[in-house]
Amino acid sequence: MGVFVIIRHGQSQWNLENLFAGWSDIPLTEQGRNDAAVVAHHLQDFHFDVAFTSKLQRASETLHIILQELQRQCVHVIADQSLNERHYGDLQGLNKAELAAKYGQEQVYRWRRGYSNRPPGGESIEDCVKRVTPYFVEHILPEVVAGKTVLVVAHGNSMRPMVKYLEDLDAPTTATMEIGLCTPYIYWFEGGRVAKKEVREIPGIVTKGASQTEAIVHGGRV
Repeated sequence: MGVFVIIRHGQSQWNLENLFAGWSDIPLTEQGRNDAAVVAHHLQDFHFDVAFTSKLQRASETLHIILQELQRQCVHVIADQSLNERHYGDLQGLNKAELAAKYGQEQVYRWRRGYSNRPPGGESIEDCVKRVTPYFVEHILPEVVAGKTVLVVAHGNSMRPMVKYLEDLDAPTTATMEIGLCTPYIYWFEGGRVAKKEVREIPGIVTKGASQTEAIVHGGRV
């Protein structure tokens, strides 16, 4: 039986500051590092064979901490740009609340949660699906189907395509689902099919990027 565990990185500095990060290479906060260590202790029932992450340090550092805490530094790690966060174009580095005040909450929500809506100079969620899915199907899924236990630490918007594929989600559900920071999504496989899924809730960790955004931009998770 193959096992696929996918986790969004821990809180980054721009999550905390409520800024669009995208492909900007932002480090974890101390909270994010601590949460990654906590999550590792809730994954001790798994012995990972291979791990994948993006080229952005908030994901790769989260993965490194998890493997270090599990004392599994020997696990083969593959980092690929295909697993990077959605590129937010001209919005990168800008504050979500300030953009909502300038352009309106609905416009910011469309940029963030409209399936085909591209922010200026950036990618839509649909673009992310087209970028991530082929990499997932070609490089990650075969490892799981072969019976391995695979860990992926990525980003909210690069997780969406994988969850969409595994659960056969439609476009609106894919775009609007919320994926918490440092929250493991676990899929057990029998052959080439998902047999069971668990979203493992971890007490005490920060799952939202900036809670003050919540009242301003439709839930405000980054």
